[in-house]
Amino acid sequence: MTETTKDADGGHIKASESQAVREIRVLTESLRTEVSKAIIGKNNVLEQVEVGLLSSGHILLEDYPGLAKTLMANTFARVLGCDFRRIQFTPDLLPSDITGTYIYSESKEEFTFSKGPIFTNILLADEINRAPPKTQAALLEAMQEKQVTVEGNTHLLEPPFMVIATQNPIEYEGTYPLPEAQIDRFMMKLRVGYPSKSEEEEIITRRGERKKDAVDVSCLTDPATLVRLQKSTEEVKVERSVRRYMVDIVHKTRGHPRVEVGASPRGTEALFKLSRSLAAIRGRDFVTPDDVKEIAVQGLAHRLILRPEAKIKGITEEKIIEVILSETEAPVI
Repeated sequence: MTETTKDADGGHIKASESQAVREIRVLTESLRTEVSKAIIGKNNVLEQVEVGLLSSGHILLEDYPGLAKTLMANTFARVLGCDFRRIQFTPDLLPSDITGTYIYSESKEEFTFSKGPIFTNILLADEINRAPPKTQAALLEAMQEKQVTVEGNTHLLEPPFMVIATQNPIEYEGTYPLPEAQIDRFMMKLRVGYPSKSEEEEIITRRGERKKDAVDVSCLTDPATLVRLQKSTEEVKVERSVRRYMVDIVHKTRGHPRVEVGASPRGTEALFKLSRSLAAIRGRDFVTPDDVKEIAVQGLAHRLILRPEAKIKGITEEKIIEVILSETEAPVI
């Protein structure tokens, strides 16, 4: 366990780290540095992706085209040493194109299962909201149960397994809103955002220097290590007062006058997992209320369904969570 002392205000100060937490902190810092060779100026987003990875959760990246969402997922997979597959979602994509299907083998005189691209470590579901709901739903069982059922036969997915899905804003033509049941399976929803002027200049400067489109990055770890570190986050402590704080936040989403449907208990569990992973990345084996505040929008906002009048007034799910955080008293630990 991390040994701590108290500062003048009674807050925790890290004095030493447990071996597991130190390994997580050092590796995630190295991962961000390596991925930053390809993704410039988005350290906060990169850290949030790492939080999702450590939490064994799926991530939904929503933003406009051309903001390096696909590059980010691909680069993380390469640096992690994980098997990576990409599916381009289109209106004619079939569920079997994702999960796989049985094909008759003349040599064996029997049907054999041909695995689809979902059998991988990191699956990039690119522009997921361009496929119709039936195909989107093909991911549900895999995302929640880590398995695929085809023609009555169940096929397990080997850990680590993670879906990173990208979607264009719903205002774009030719998109289908994701069903609420599928949105709830994503542990986090992130937005990348446009780079600043200086960052955008750096992007083209680096492109000119390397004289090619591809960015070379090094593999820093392997799937087995990632699985081990995911398990290590289970050792991060969450005091009872902090757990109650999480529950208070989620319950307030259900009673908010602007919200039709609030976050489910799955959202509470997601907030719990994400907060532990963030604490570990920051070099602590205990969660603080600040960890909860920092990750609550990404973990909860996409689970809310707002009332029509709220949407008309331009109120967003993110704003609702921010207001709830400002109105909920955090415990002192």
